Amino acid sequence: MQIALAEDWAKLPPALQAHYAGEACIDHGHLDIDYPVWMQTPLSLLYALGALVNQRGRGLATEVRKEMRDGRQYWQRRIALPNGVVKTFNSQWLPLASGEVEEYVNRFLALRMRPTVREGRLHYAGCCYVLRLGRLRLTLPECLVLGHTTIEETARGTDSFAMDFRLTHPLFGQIYRYSGVFHTRLAAGTSGKDNTVMPDAAGSH
Repeated sequence: MQIALAEDWAKLPPALQAHYAGEACIDHGHLDIDYPVWMQTPLSLLYALGALVNQRGRGLATEVRKEMRDGRQYWQRRIALPNGVVKTFNSQWLPLASGEVEEYVNRFLALRMRPTVREGRLHYAGCCYVLRLGRLRLTLPECLVLGHTTIEETARGTDSFAMDFRLTHPLFGQIYRYSGVFHTRLAAGTSGKDNTVMPDAAGSH
């Protein structure tokens, strides 16, 4: 995120900087997940591919672990359901020299987003989907896949933040949303050393 935002990184409140820090960190909080009934089957297929979570719920205990390795930020999400089942949603974030980021949910599929800072809040706007087949990279318009992605993150104090993720289809309106409040802390054993990847390392991808 420091690479993508460049000078605007300094405009983020401490809670959001901690959330995206180069050190390994953990977010704990609760998610509300909602979507129309008719989206259940498509979401189950997407979940099998590693994307999103195919379960509605309110106040679902959620843990998000993040660490930097080889120029990417790895996210491991665990969402606990009331029946004891734990849903997982893992991804890899890759910064681009253009100021955008790509979030890969598997080896082949990514969402490209552009983050911006507005009045101390972090906003994401989806740009396109990326399909990677060997050395071939195809970009797919959002409207042909799931719709437009927006994310807003707002600091709440020095170590907590609220986030709101939405998918909006041009014909069907809002088809998916998850939101919640999280607290961030460094992972156990983290030295506090700055592991931020320099822009030239990201530019090779």
